[in-house]
Amino acid sequence: MDAEPFTEAEREILARHFSNVDEPIFALTAMPDVVKGALFSRYSRSPKDLRRLFLDEFYDANADAGAAAMSAASVERAESFYERVLVEYGDDSVAQLVGAHVAVEGASNVLTKVLEWGRLMNYLEQSTRYIPYTDRPGGRWRYHVPAEVQGGPLERRFIETMDAAFEAYAAAFEPMKAYLQGRFPRGPEDSPAVYRRSINARACDVLRGLLPAATTSNVGLFGTAQAFEALLLRLRAHPLAEAREAGDRLLTELRKVIPVFMRRVDQPDRGGAWTAYLRDTAASFAQAAAGVDVPGGRAAEGPSVELTEFDPEGETKVVAAALYPESDAPDAALLAAARALAPAQRAALLRAYAGERGNRRHKPGRAFERTSYRFDIVADYGAFRDLQRHRMLTLDWQPLSPALGYDVPEEVAACGLADAWHAVMRRGAALHDALRAAGLARVAPYAVPMACRIRFYMQLNAREAMHLIELRTTPQGHPSYRWVGREMHRLIDEVAGHHAIAAAMRFVGAEDGPRLERLAAERASEAKRRARA
Repeated sequence: MDAEPFTEAEREILARHFSNVDEPIFALTAMPDVVKGALFSRYSRSPKDLRRLFLDEFYDANADAGAAAMSAASVERAESFYERVLVEYGDDSVAQLVGAHVAVEGASNVLTKVLEWGRLMNYLEQSTRYIPYTDRPGGRWRYHVPAEVQGGPLERRFIETMDAAFEAYAAAFEPMKAYLQGRFPRGPEDSPAVYRRSINARACDVLRGLLPAATTSNVGLFGTAQAFEALLLRLRAHPLAEAREAGDRLLTELRKVIPVFMRRVDQPDRGGAWTAYLRDTAASFAQAAAGVDVPGGRAAEGPSVELTEFDPEGETKVVAAALYPESDAPDAALLAAARALAPAQRAALLRAYAGERGNRRHKPGRAFERTSYRFDIVADYGAFRDLQRHRMLTLDWQPLSPALGYDVPEEVAACGLADAWHAVMRRGAALHDALRAAGLARVAPYAVPMACRIRFYMQLNAREAMHLIELRTTPQGHPSYRWVGREMHRLIDEVAGHHAIAAAMRFVGAEDGPRLERLAAERASEAKRRARA
């Protein structure tokens, strides 16, 4: 490809806004996201080189030649272009070309699940695994008091119950660390810093079950304008006041950075109609579902993973899908050919397709997406929070409540904290029931401690199952979700009978005895720091 000819003056301009001037592959630099997005969108309808298009249609000749940033005039041109495309043509795809970084602080663990619902965004959440909730910023513990409770007859009880849970957590932290230090003494190969971080992480792991779902966290969001628009519509339609307030505040801030893409969110005939649809549909279906009699109830004796749906021919279909790009035959013929193979032949093909995986990041191709699994899972809320962040699959959950019981880590009883643990669970359950009795069923989950179990399903193809299971069974993972991952793997092998697919998951962590989960990771991190020094 011949490079576009530019004058020396043009090359000087381009050098400030592109990573190179002559090569056919280059990055955009030193220009606002809104201009980058508009430039790419215009690119799809122009025969010009992108750098020529920039000079002809987006560069402001009146801008200071030495300025790294584009002028306001260039931004105005870009926004005018978006306005025309979005409003006149209704081309939503242009909203995929501009993104924003937003922080949401002080969000309850109920709200974080709402924020992290969307598949096409990226999230980074403050972790209860590594940050002790023993401090009191501003003189109060870190939890959210729902607006629906404030000023009502249950407000004082809500605050007292939350305070008691946090006080129990804080009081248990040092005794738990002392117990863990006695159980896992520091070895000569570990520095005091590595050992201290490992002990703190394990204490956080054990005690996070005391924290209620009202516990606040900070979430970093990155997404396209289109993804943020979808998030805002869901927040504005949500039954919880915390979610709706977050939506209003988020819209205010996004209008400061990507304003043109936020104009439709609260327009009555666009975002308003969409929000009404989401709200009204949810309400009408809840009413319809209330009339369905489902036998069985919610009773559960402990954590469980059940494989409720799979394709007995799953491995055969994966083989057919793997053969597809290597053949000129139609899909149906390839499936027939795969069926005609002996099981050992299919297994050999799947081994070859998966290849010699050197680590869990080496994934086989998309043929593994041909078959899928549906799991019905009961696990503690803390484990659910971690698993819920896997977005390239289908996941939904039932309301958090004390009805399925709660987990008690063995370390809690071992260091004499069982009575305090059970007391927090009882108070949380009682507050939950009181909120429901007061007509605040949607608010009641805020009161429930994270040790309580929740039922949810995960439906995912074999390729995503490989990613999730191998990641969530790594030695540094939390024991609760590591157990879930191992059970999922066992069921794929033993119940679905997909032995070759299960065998391809080479990096599933094995069950092992009690230990400091973070110790190996902390050792590796310290070794890397020393190597860089």
